Amino acid sequence: MTYLVTTFYKFVALTALEAKRTTWRNFCQQRGIKGTILLASEGINGTLAGSPEAIEAILTLLRSEPGLSDLQTQEAWTETLPFKRMKVKLKPEIVTLGRPDINPNDQVGIYVSPQEWNALLQDPEVIVIDTRNGYEVEIGTFQGATNPMTREFREFPNYVAENLDPKNYPKVAMFCTGGIRCEKASAFMVRQGFEKVYHLKGGILNYLATISPQKSLWQGECFVFDERIALKHGLSEVGDEGRF
Repeated sequence: MTYLVTTFYKFVALTALEAKRTTWRNFCQQRGIKGTILLASEGINGTLAGSPEAIEAILTLLRSEPGLSDLQTQEAWTETLPFKRMKVKLKPEIVTLGRPDINPNDQVGIYVSPQEWNALLQDPEVIVIDTRNGYEVEIGTFQGATNPMTREFREFPNYVAENLDPKNYPKVAMFCTGGIRCEKASAFMVRQGFEKVYHLKGGILNYLATISPQKSLWQGECFVFDERIALKHGLSEVGDEGRF
């Protein structure tokens, strides 16, 4: 059987989180959907896998909620379910920066489409930063990108404080797997006073799904946090022979 994997997030003010958790978890379990949804007052973040009909049903339910009608997804196909269970978790943050004063619902940087991203990578006035963890960067990243060598996202503010002065680096572009980390990082960087802050819309996954290998400036594979391990252009899975 072929399964549909959908990845999504949105920073939006949400309430009644306990009720949402119960309703959405039961809905998914009844339809054989596996994966994880993270809920916080700042928004939603999830990756789910199941039959195409089941995934369409849960996305319809999610988009019926106030503030989620325009929830965007990134989708891929797989021959085996990459998750073993269905979890809906309540969290202080949907991606943990450890800075509760940073709220992307207030202000973020400039979204950059995959089609526009290559120009930023080749702009000598722009420093491009991979906001993912070091072990993710090791198996793939963009040409010329800076690796902060962080072990977790909450180390990113310290990296910025120790290495990046807004006076020396007025233009910053950031990317991550699906867009959520670099969007929150952009909110942090705007707060720190960087003049121009860009982030890749939809992250690496959107870039790999959109840009052909011939035009791509991506090198290697993209690490994902499930049993697929890594993806390449077209969001196809890396075979066992290509895995680390």
